[in-house]
Amino acid sequence: MGSGNQAPRGEGMGEAMSYFNHPAILETKQALGETTLIADPAQIVDLCRHLKENEKFIRLSSITAVDWHPAEPRFEVVYHLHSIEPIRRVRVKCRVSGTNPEIDSVYSVWRAADWYEREMFDMFGIGFRNHPNLVRILMPLDWEGHPLRKDYPVHGYKYGYAKE
Repeated sequence: MGSGNQAPRGEGMGEAMSYFNHPAILETKQALGETTLIADPAQIVDLCRHLKENEKFIRLSSITAVDWHPAEPRFEVVYHLHSIEPIRRVRVKCRVSGTNPEIDSVYSVWRAADWYEREMFDMFGIGFRNHPNLVRILMPLDWEGHPLRKDYPVHGYKYGYAKE
């Protein structure tokens, strides 16, 4: 079990899970049987390592991002984790500034983070420190801008066309 301040964990996907005991967790939210951990972005690697090694969230299902423009912090990096035994899921969210959107890479915890982090870099312009190959993955390497940012033009940037 856990320390005295932890409630029992649910064993099924639909059951609410308890508060996870780690200093990076700023808040725990429960909604519709799902658990969301709001975490300190400065401690994301340590928290993810803890969740993998001690809580058995061995699978990184995805990483995505949300642009809350014009709010600050502007971005939210969202990690979806999955435990096989017992079957559980948890969502981890970190808020990241729009001025210099950067967070540490979790590639050292889950190799599956490689392409997810590259996609977030490509689409939102969020940097992942210590990523082994942080280059565009969907857009051409010389593409300017980040298409999933809310301030990106709806029709994209107009490029010069020879026969227009």
